[in-house]
Amino acid sequence: MNTVNRDTVIVKKKEFIPALGYSCLTDWYDLAIKLTMPEKKFRGKLIDELNPGDGETILEFGFGTGQNIILAHQRNNKAALTGIDIDPKVKAIAAHKLNKLGYNIALCLYDGTRFPYANNTFDKVFSSLVFHQLDRATKLACIKEIFRVLKPGGQVVIGDWGKAKNKTTRFSFYLVQMLDGFKTTNDNVNGLLPVFIEQSGFQKVTETGFINTKIGTYSYYKAIK
Repeated sequence: MNTVNRDTVIVKKKEFIPALGYSCLTDWYDLAIKLTMPEKKFRGKLIDELNPGDGETILEFGFGTGQNIILAHQRNNKAALTGIDIDPKVKAIAAHKLNKLGYNIALCLYDGTRFPYANNTFDKVFSSLVFHQLDRATKLACIKEIFRVLKPGGQVVIGDWGKAKNKTTRFSFYLVQMLDGFKTTNDNVNGLLPVFIEQSGFQKVTETGFINTKIGTYSYYKAIK
């Protein structure tokens, strides 16, 4: 049974880039995704890759406005889901959605450094559209934290912007870079995220697929601890 307190808050947070790059735009995040990406397709494939099983303990790193963790729960409500994020504004949005649906899923805020979980806690960790908002050092630190909290044999599933598959998606991705910053997004578009995953100790690192969207190439990565 999931025992994480959904109201756990660590108040001294590391600086972070909000959804859409600016806190004032966070309320428009869900609409922006609907307008610029094939939402049903890319989220559905993310949950397909996650494949939540009965009784599995699953953490979403960067739950955002809650769309993915809701879909994971709807796919299998016998999985024990937990979400972690740094942004209190998105937590309020996600919590409102969960309360409206009557879903009891733990949502935790953390300080942007060490995850508040013991070693070898989760069967799976998944994440979507988070790593392109992190600088290289933070990317590596967060992947190492994911490795730490996964059980041996556990699986990580990451969906995020990857290396553009054609000139059109590379050009359109400049919009994302202007909002979220070139410093944090360059590693993604240069195809380095799977390299960082492997450097953090994971095995069988694989890009399992991608979707070309109006604003870039969204890629799926899986690996095993």
